[in-house]
Amino acid sequence: MLYKVRIRPEVEDGLKEAYSYFEHCKAGLGTEFMLCIEDTLSKISTHPKQYPIAHKTLHRALINKFPYGIFYTIQQNMVVIFAVMHCARDPKKWILRS
Repeated sequence: MLYKVRIRPEVEDGLKEAYSYFEHCKAGLGTEFMLCIEDTLSKISTHPKQYPIAHKTLHRALINKFPYGIFYTIQQNMVVIFAVMHCARDPKKWILRS
């Protein structure tokens, strides 16, 4: 079963900021970051239950090559992305979004 993925608007804003940051660090790094995000979102949409629960009903999928995690819930046939955050950030930030 393929789950529909819904990304909350504040998550999209954060992804744009991360993309800009990585591009500023090194040309092409932002694109590589976004490709890793898209790859992980694709895996989540096909097998969302394969990733561990980080808090209550929030799952966390780690991103390859970057120290980021995607935090989401599963709601019937939909996955709702609540946060894409650097793993060193305070976890209370993503818990408050859920």
